[in-house]
Amino acid sequence: MVPLLRRVSSIPLKLMFSSSLTPNSFSKFVMDSSSNPSNCFGGSHILMALAQQLRTYKPPLTPDDDDNPKNEIEEQKLQESAGKVVSQVGFPESATPVAHQPERFRPKRAAVLICLFEGDAGEFRVILTKRSSRLSTHSGEVALPGGKAEEADANDAETATREAKEEIGLDPSLVNVVTCLEPFLSKHLLRVIPVIGILSDRRAFTPTPNAAEVEAVFDAPLEMFLKDENRTSEEREWMGDKYLIHFFDYEMDGKNYLVWGLTAGILIRAASVVYQRPPTFLEQNPKFKVPRVVDRDTTMR
Repeated sequence: MVPLLRRVSSIPLKLMFSSSLTPNSFSKFVMDSSSNPSNCFGGSHILMALAQQLRTYKPPLTPDDDDNPKNEIEEQKLQESAGKVVSQVGFPESATPVAHQPERFRPKRAAVLICLFEGDAGEFRVILTKRSSRLSTHSGEVALPGGKAEEADANDAETATREAKEEIGLDPSLVNVVTCLEPFLSKHLLRVIPVIGILSDRRAFTPTPNAAEVEAVFDAPLEMFLKDENRTSEEREWMGDKYLIHFFDYEMDGKNYLVWGLTAGILIRAASVVYQRPPTFLEQNPKFKVPRVVDRDTTMR
């Protein structure tokens, strides 16, 4: 297990927030460390240690559009179809022009839930969905629960947990949100915030997928996204720079799933943060350049 997870008592209990969150708005989603953590995590020392570790995680700083008074450009209408977060391409925002030249464009915002729980063998597992085959776009593809932010959402955690409830029937009260990773940009330049939450009692969650959107709910070992096993890649090009899209084959209960694109990229980053080590394969993100014109039709090919 991760060395840091064995040193529970030595880990400071301070909280780190993403640029879109404030301590007040985020607090209701984060377990109060002064309360009884064993109750919140079902007595699991592994989950308790993971929660404390992730609370110290500080994502790379990115510009906050709302806090930038000079950023007066009208928001671009850049969003995935039906507001769902599924994309063939997606990379950490810190590697893209948004992090360095936010005045060029302001992407729409979305959030996905990386819901982790302890498997039978003590491993960390993540809940995933397979989109309905009847959808007109991204049908049958694997995705994390999530979608675009709504005005009523207080923060990214609320967006992610609300969408998870709508898509797979996951009650937000069962999830302890502990941190957010750095934003990712999708193919259509949608800003996606990965929210990590811990499900302490897997038995308390009975998936009830929304048949209009979700065909199946399953889980996979998080560590899989750091290994070269069952992984392939495809080379693409963005404005003259080559990069890789990763594909992970996974089988569960006799069914085969393919995790790739934005979802795979987010899970690679999440696994790297949780296990505190890089993947055994080359990620090869592109060296992004800012297009001369950025509009609703701008995409990463």
